[in-house]
Formats: sequence, C-alpha cells, structure tokens
Amino acid sequence: MAEDFKIAWRNLWRNRRRTVITSASIFFAVFFAVIMRSYQLGSYDYMISGIIESYSGYLQVQHIKFQDDPLIDNSFSYSDSLAAAISRVDKVVSVAPHIESFALVSGGTQTKGTIVLAIDPEKEREFSNPEKKLVKYRITRESVDLIKRSGKVPANVISEIERSIGGAYSSRARLELELGLTENENELFIPEILKLCEVSNGFLAINDEGVMVSDRLAGYLKVSIGDSIILMGQGYHGASSAGIFPVRGIIKMPVPDIDNRLVIMTIPTAQRFFDSEGMITSLSVNITSRSHRIMNEVKNKINLLLTDGITVTKTWEELNPVLVQAIQGDSQSGMAMLVLLYFIIFFGIFGTVLMMVAERKREFGVLISIGMQKRKLKKIISIEMMLLGSIGLVAGLLASSPIIMYFYYSPVLLKGDLAKMMEDYGWDAMMPTAWFGPYFYWQAVVVVIMILISTIYPLRKISRLKVIEALRS
Repeated sequence: MAEDFKIAWRNLWRNRRRTVITSASIFFAVFFAVIMRSYQLGSYDYMISGIIESYSGYLQVQHIKFQDDPLIDNSFSYSDSLAAAISRVDKVVSVAPHIESFALVSGGTQTKGTIVLAIDPEKEREFSNPEKKLVKYRITRESVDLIKRSGKVPANVISEIERSIGGAYSSRARLELELGLTENENELFIPEILKLCEVSNGFLAINDEGVMVSDRLAGYLKVSIGDSIILMGQGYHGASSAGIFPVRGIIKMPVPDIDNRLVIMTIPTAQRFFDSEGMITSLSVNITSRSHRIMNEVKNKINLLLTDGITVTKTWEELNPVLVQAIQGDSQSGMAMLVLLYFIIFFGIFGTVLMMVAERKREFGVLISIGMQKRKLKKIISIEMMLLGSIGLVAGLLASSPIIMYFYYSPVLLKGDLAKMMEDYGWDAMMPTAWFGPYFYWQAVVVVIMILISTIYPLRKISRLKVIEALRS
C-alpha cells in the first residue's frame, strides 16, 4: 500500500499544471461553499437567537386557543408552584411569566399599533435579561457637535461618527463595531465619544407603574425618558382598557420587527390595565439547547405537569411558523446555489480526468504489457484521484476556518442602503458566521462523492484496455 501511495503521489506531480488546476478548482469550490453556507446559517442563528432569547423563549406554556386567537381572554391562572415545577424539569434553564397583547399607543400626535409585553422584572433578569438591552449611548447631531468642540477627536473619526447619527447602542462593543475604527483609534477616542454620547436610562421595579419602550418605537412616537404615552386596547372579556404611563426606559431589541412595536410593563400593571387579575398569557421557558430532540423531550415532560386541560406547551418553531418557513425557503435557495457550484466544478474535474486518460493511454498499455496487473493499476489511479481531491479539500477547509472564526466573533455590520433593506425585511443588519457544524464537514462528503464518480471512468477504461491498441496510440 505504501508503494502504491508513493507511485500515485509521484504520478500527480509529473504534470504539475494539471494537478494544480484541478486542486485549485476544488479548493475554490470548497472555500466559497463553506463561507457562503456559514454566513447564511450564521444569519439564521443570530435572528432566531434574537427572537428566542429576548422575546419568546424556546418553549411556551399557553392557553390552547391563544396562538390562533391571541386575545387577553385566552389567558390562564398563574401560580408560582407551576413555574417552580417547570424549572425543576431537566434541561430547563429559566422560566418567566408573560402577558402579551396588543394595544394602540400614542405619544403626542403620533399613534401606532404595538405589542404590550408584561414581565416580572426579577424573573426576567434570569430569562432574557432586558436590562442589558437598555440604550446606553446615542449618537445625535448635538452629541457630534459636542465631540467636535472637545477638540480631542480627529476629523476622520468624526466623519465615521456622523455616518451613524441616529444610532442607539446598548453596549460599548456594539458602538465600536458600528464605527469600524482601528484598535488604536478605539483605545484613544472611544472613551471621549462614550462620555459625550452617554444617555440616562432606567429599568422597571417590581410594582412599577411605568413602561419601557423599544428604541425604534420611541423614535417614531418622539418620546424619551420622563415623557408619558397613552395605551388603549381591549381588556379581559371585552372590557375597555386605557391608561397613561410614564416612560422609565428605552430598550434596544435585536430584531427590528420587534424593536418597531414593543412596550414593556410589569405584570401587576398589565393585569390592572387589562382587568385580568391573577392571569397571564404564557410561561416562557429557556432550555440548554435548540436541538429538536431536547426541545421535544422537555416539551413532553412539561405537558405532563399541565393538568388543567386548557394549557399546552409549544416550541418556538410552532409559535413562529412564518419565520421557520422563510428560513427554510431561503436555505433551500442557498443549497441550490451550492449544488450549481459543485455541479460546475464536477464537470471541470471530469474534464481533467478525460484528458488524463487520453494522455496516459499508452502509459497504461506499457505498464500492463510489462506485467502490472490491472487491479494494481486501478488502485494507483484511485489513490491519485483521492489525493487530487484531498489536496483541494483540505486547503479549502483550512483557508475558510480562520475566516469563519474571525467573523463569528467579529460579525460584519452592514451599513447604508443594504442595511436599510435588511431591516425592512425585519432582520438586524448584522452578518455573523455560523460556528463549525455539519455544514462544514459535509463539504468533505460532497468532494469525496464527486471524486468517486469521476474515478469510475478511468477504472472502466483500464478494465476494457486492449494492450496492442494502447501501445499504438
């Protein structure tokens, strides 16, 4: 076997140009396929995580009619004992009660339909920790003027800041990512920028009568902390609900569609507003993994705890069928592009094989005439083909790995018209890569299949080779 491997390796480099061209075609196919798929899956994961971890949870316990008819009437009685029992289920990380309904919100002359989400501030800290999403920095025309007057920030950095006017950020890291400054510039100028762009913000207390408003909604309503908004909606069993609520905080939600229309209040305040004392619409549950197997296991265990006959547990996929279908449709189009890419590369490889067999027909005839068995010659050619594919495959995977790791931790932040287009579709204008997973290792399987199919032709030609005709060729 070692001898066959040595012969095959030497044969590859007898025609360096052919080997390099074929390996390069496999390299670029694998490289672009891995990067494209990683960005695609990474965007899905980021969007799903934004919805799951900051809003719905992996699982929800809700009234059996609530999903089809999301009214406050389809709520159920909440007890701490049920939440405690669910939290003891294996793989459950946190449980948080929610009231979710719809209302008309008004601020000054602006009015908009909105989602009203009621939370328990203490339990929510363990569930989605909305306090981390409070807006801490905002770039406005006034703050840019202050930065200019300070004289501590150079003109090129100020021009980058001006491009982000109107941006709101819940962390220093996101602000740095948005500005796209160098590491040295971040170290020198970010402290001054943060100091002049910092805004005061607040979170809800347990029995707070105020509300938090999502950032885009606050911009639409033209309200800020200390202002008041008016909510009008339908309460429990058709009761009319209306109230004036002071704005305690502005929160930046990671999903633009939610950030455009979310008002958060405490559960006691919402129960009084909707006239639904002691009722909630859902118990949101976070678990250790998004795996289908684990989700279904936990779902079945929680369902065993629900004995009232009016509540049921649903997964995030059942709660967001439109999102799941959109992702599946987009994923299928991405897969079609990869199939087309590999289809083109396959014919490139197969063309190289045809050329190789035609060029080496006399060589095969000579080898067989001097006593080499066809079986041994087939083995050597098979090894050659596998080495040819392995060179391109390994090089493609190695070249794509650093890019995947870098953009997983430092995702691409889109700007300008492209960012606006993505936000119009309801996605955050950020493109992280997905961590290494099945999509990465499947490239090896695809390349091996292509090589094995391409190898069939030379093996058949060797089987049917007539020595006299080969020597005359």
